Parts: sequence; C-alpha cells; structure tokens
Amino acid sequence: MDIRKDTRIVLTMDAGGTNIVFSAMGMGKALVDPVCLPACGEDLDLCLQSIVDGFERIKRQLPGPPSAISFSFPGPADYLAGIIGDLSNLPAFKGGVPLGPMLEDRFGIPVFINNDGDLFAYGEAIAGFLPETERALEAAGTNRRFRNLLGVTIGTGFGAGLISGERLYLGDNGSGMEIWSTRSGLCQGCIAEEGVSARALRRVYAQEAGIPESQSPDPKQMSAVLDGLLKGNQVAAARAYSALGDALGDSLADAVCLTDSLVVIGGGISGAYRHFLDVAVERMNSRLRTRAGADISRMQVKAYNLEDSEQREAFVSESPQELPIPGTDRTIPYFANKSIGVGISVLGSSEAVTLGAYAYALHALDAAPQTDVVRGQKPFVNATIENVSTRTSKTLVG
Repeated sequence: MDIRKDTRIVLTMDAGGTNIVFSAMGMGKALVDPVCLPACGEDLDLCLQSIVDGFERIKRQLPGPPSAISFSFPGPADYLAGIIGDLSNLPAFKGGVPLGPMLEDRFGIPVFINNDGDLFAYGEAIAGFLPETERALEAAGTNRRFRNLLGVTIGTGFGAGLISGERLYLGDNGSGMEIWSTRSGLCQGCIAEEGVSARALRRVYAQEAGIPESQSPDPKQMSAVLDGLLKGNQVAAARAYSALGDALGDSLADAVCLTDSLVVIGGGISGAYRHFLDVAVERMNSRLRTRAGADISRMQVKAYNLEDSEQREAFVSESPQELPIPGTDRTIPYFANKSIGVGISVLGSSEAVTLGAYAYALHALDAAPQTDVVRGQKPFVNATIENVSTRTSKTLVG
C-alpha cells in the first residue's frame, strides 16, 4: 500500500496544554486548513466538548466521510484501551477518561491513540529517516540494509518509539519505550529526562553562569548564544549542550544495546544538533570495563553521526569481506564491523507525528477484521487479546 494513493480520510488532532489543533489527511497530505480550539484543560466537560467540536468542524469541510480518527495524546495513558490518565497539563483528565471509546460512540468510526514518540518513529520509518538512509545505502552500492528504527524526541521531555522488524512496538501494556523514566547514568538516582530535556539545559546553564535557573535562556536562545546571534554566556551554553549530549548518548547506548537499530532524533531541541550530536555519538562509542578490568565497547555496534559528512560517507560505503565457505569454491559476504547510524529528523517532528498517526490508522484498518467496520463494533470496548494484537502490530509499507 502506498499511503500517497490511499483515498481514505483520517481525522487528526494535536493536543497541547493550551490549545488543540484539528486537521484531516488523505492521500498522504493535509486536506483542510487546521482548526485551533482552546484545550480548556481545567474543565473536563469543556475539554471534551472542544475535542468533539473540533472534529465536527473538520468533518464538515471534507470531500467525503472519514474512515478513522488517529492522533497523539500526552501520557500517562492506556493507549490500547483509549483511556487517558492523570495529565499535568490537562488536569481535567485526573482519574482516567476513556476518550477513545467516547469518540468512537460519537463519530461511529475507529479511533486510534498513541503517544508522540511512537508516532514520530512511525512517520520517520514510513517516509523519512529510514527510507532516506536505505536510499543512501543503495546508491553507495552496499547490500547492508536496516529494518529497525529508534525514534527519540527531545524538548520539554524525552520520548521514544521503536519500529522493530517493520512493526510499531507498543509492549503488552502500551507502555513500551518509555525512555524518559529509565535511570540516568550521569546523575545518581535521577531519571534520564533530568539530563535530556529543556529543563536540563537551563539548569546546567544557570549553574555554569552563576545565575538563578529562572534567568536561563530557553534552548533556542541558548543555541543562538552559541552561534553568536544573541548575547549571553557562551561557555555556559556550550557546557549545557555538551552535558545534554553526554546524557543523551548514555541513554541511547543503553537503548541500542537492546534495539540494535538506526536512531533518529526529533523534538524542539533537535534543531541545535550541531551543539550536542557529536558528544552523544562519542558517548555511545565509549568503553566500559568488567570488574576484572577487561576493556569492552559500550555497545556491540559502532555508531556513526550521519549529520557529519565524513562519518556518513564511511557509514554508507562500508563493504563486506568475502569469506570462503569451507569445502566449496564459493564465498559469502560478511560485515565484520557492526554499525548503526544516528541522525536528525528528515520530516520534522510535527509532520512525522501527523503522518505517523495517519498511516497507523490506515494500516490498522487494513489489519482489523472486516466485521469490526461493517458491524460498527468498538475496537476499544470489545477488543479481545487477538484483535488488539492484530490492530497494534502493523506492517509498514513505504
């Protein structure tokens, strides 16, 4: 299936603490101008009404009926069940609200909810970083290929999603790849997000500059200070971004030891990658030791910074050696050096999430039993173990 030729329409939504933006996609592109409504996050009835009104306004502009609703929503949540949990920026959801089932009852179509890290990775796997990397490898004439992609987002928080064997990995509770709450290797007793986030940058800047954290510039301003475009403490800014890169590389090294995948980075801070990506990749390629003193690589693969032209060339041009097969006159190619690439979002975080939500819905509809659609059954309400597994393990098609 080519999503650019699929005529089915999917309603989408981007939920924030202040505003909620609604749109619709078909044939791989936006069909209408977005509608922005206040989130009303302190009042559940107003918030839910705002969500319904937003989708209704978009629906009235469409050339045909929508086939599904699909969007990202902040957690904690039971995404498989469509239940939103206690949100700090939308306190009206405290105690749990079954948003997915409510919208299915209201609009009579399937509703799919995921977190933005999952959908970011999904979008980049379909039409962004993964296919671009594959094209670069093919153009270089190597037969090395990649089927797994770890997507991480860095901004207010630290999120992640994993495409494994062309499937979106969700976990048994819909809580897979919650990288933000893993243990930080650089701050004893802290979660990883305390070193990989906007607040981490501001905290280190304040410490280095000797000022209150409230007076620290935001990440974009800090990057401008480093680029000489804005007055500020360049030493403090450099150390803040270096510390973030170190913490990021530490987390990615742990993750890649389990995923053995390409890594794509998005989120608001990713635009300043030139200030931290080299440090992150260097940390990934660092070494550890056993208690007996043996020196070993941090990962069983070597990471390449694909935003660096020399490292990118080395990565795509790696060729296998030919090993003779004992007892025959034949050989077999062997990549003795295992490697992965780390780079920045190709699509842009917002577009990747939206495209991921759209494609997720299309693939979910194709994978679901036809009776779910014909009889109007509610996937969230009537889901069995079998059809939940079918709905949430989609094959990606580029």
